[in-house]
Amino acid sequence: MPGSLSEELATPKSAPGTPPPPDPRRWIALSVIAIAQLMVVLDATIVNIALPQAQQSLKITDADRQWVITAYTLAFGGLLLLGGRIADYWGRKRTFVVGSIGFALASALGGLATNGELLFAARALQGAFGALLAPASLALLTVLFTDAKERAKAFAVYGAIAGGGSAVGLLLGGVLTEYANWRWCLLVNIPIALIAVALAVPLVRESRATGNTRYDVPGTITATAGLVSLVYGFTKAVDHGWNSGTTLGFIAAGVVLLAAFVVIEVRSANPLLPMRILLDRNRGGAYLASTLTGAGLMGTFLFLTFYFQAVLHYTPLKAGVASLPVTAGVMIAAAVASQLVPRVGPKLPMVIGGVTAAAGMLYLTQIGVSTSFATHVLPAELILGLGLGFTFVPLSSLALVGVPEHDAGAASATLNATQQVGGSLGIALLNTIYTTAVTNYLTGHAPTTPPASPQAAQQLQAKLTLEGFVHGYTIAFAWGAATLILSAVVIVAFIKVRKDDLPTHGGAVHVG
Repeated sequence: MPGSLSEELATPKSAPGTPPPPDPRRWIALSVIAIAQLMVVLDATIVNIALPQAQQSLKITDADRQWVITAYTLAFGGLLLLGGRIADYWGRKRTFVVGSIGFALASALGGLATNGELLFAARALQGAFGALLAPASLALLTVLFTDAKERAKAFAVYGAIAGGGSAVGLLLGGVLTEYANWRWCLLVNIPIALIAVALAVPLVRESRATGNTRYDVPGTITATAGLVSLVYGFTKAVDHGWNSGTTLGFIAAGVVLLAAFVVIEVRSANPLLPMRILLDRNRGGAYLASTLTGAGLMGTFLFLTFYFQAVLHYTPLKAGVASLPVTAGVMIAAAVASQLVPRVGPKLPMVIGGVTAAAGMLYLTQIGVSTSFATHVLPAELILGLGLGFTFVPLSSLALVGVPEHDAGAASATLNATQQVGGSLGIALLNTIYTTAVTNYLTGHAPTTPPASPQAAQQLQAKLTLEGFVHGYTIAFAWGAATLILSAVVIVAFIKVRKDDLPTHGGAVHVG
């Protein structure tokens, strides 16, 4: 559908056969896109800080609390590919606006939730509208900034918002939870979204892909259903065990559905995920590494939040501040990596980043009920953040480079989807491992003789509970470190691109 008359008149014209001149409002448009990106990033970190209070307020069980995060990441990751296609075909500006409004409405529903199920549903809706918003934002940057140097600056601003937004979210989440209510950690999205929409309508120019614009509905259904079944199977292992028919049945169904998704994509004339995006060796390796990295990290941040508030008894604000070293490490390493990648290529920084992040995660396995933040948590967070910064900068560059404009939304959605899908699977798996570890610890350390008094029994139970929590966290951190090591192995095995293969003027990467 063509854009409005005002949009057509405002669009710079160029002679046939020459590239169109840059949009004169592109830098203003960047500020609008950055506001929406800030909202999405804020939501992730704010909800982590608020989760202990939300769990207590809505009486959510330990086994089910992960759905506050997973419902969002599943819907987000499962629908991102479709969201990218919708952005390309329906119009990136229109998709951006609809995604922002829907995200605000879903946030309002979550902020007013009266039980866990309603909160889970609201988070899923947030994920669905986020799946429209995120790829539309990134695709808008791709088509607005056609000059390689300007595009690099735009993506640097976009990345800085992502990194800085995480820190703002941690602090704002702590302030809102401690001095207002956990519900405001969701309701705060409403004014941010309204500002983004009010600015986007007059300032952002519409753009859309040309050519074949049909949607792959069967691919969307099988991919999303497969991921939900897989994650649900992981969660059922808490109650039924890994060998139960229920657990294995859902996991098997998930695997079959995802295999069917691949078959559909190969045969479809209008694939949701074109194999030309995925099957390039370097890009495919980057997507796989992104999935594994997301799996290791999401659970880590969740368990750190509970360690701070449930074991160390930090206030929400103090817990938010205590989480900032990870963000500081990411920003420091990202600045270094952005200068290093053009000189040595993406592979070496990514391998160093994966191994460094795994080392930080292993350091976290040394925490205890009364260990010092300065000697145990702080250095581990800094090391973890440094590793992530060295990983994500070259990863993002490699995963998106060389993609034609027609696939810009789908390619950006694939990168985001791998991180979200990895996070969904990682949280579900690590939460199951954590819950099982805590149960086994409490069973194995139950007193053989009854305590002398009810007061002594209460004190002993409180002590064992905290020790059980910490034991579960350390087991989860160890598994998270293993996924990061596996990610580094994938990078070594698959990534062959050299610094000379990287584009210098926005062109494609061609590696044999």
